[in-house]
Amino acid sequence: MKNVTIYSTPTCHFCHAAKEFFKEHSIVFTDYNVSLDSAKRDEMIQKSGQMGVPVIFIDNEMITGFDEPKLRELLGIK
Repeated sequence: MKNVTIYSTPTCHFCHAAKEFFKEHSIVFTDYNVSLDSAKRDEMIQKSGQMGVPVIFIDNEMITGFDEPKLRELLGIK
């Protein structure tokens, strides 16, 4: 099983789209709300070099934004 983490905010449309995508495909993921968790926000900025969300990690691969083709590729979803 892949290790999937998303750094998101409650008001981010693309964050919601990514989480819905994971749920539709039964992908287990860890969600960090960076609008409330400043330590995770700092961690996200350090890892990604940006403030924008979502930042998604699948194992050690980073995806910024909701890039469905890339998510499908990394998760092996047709």
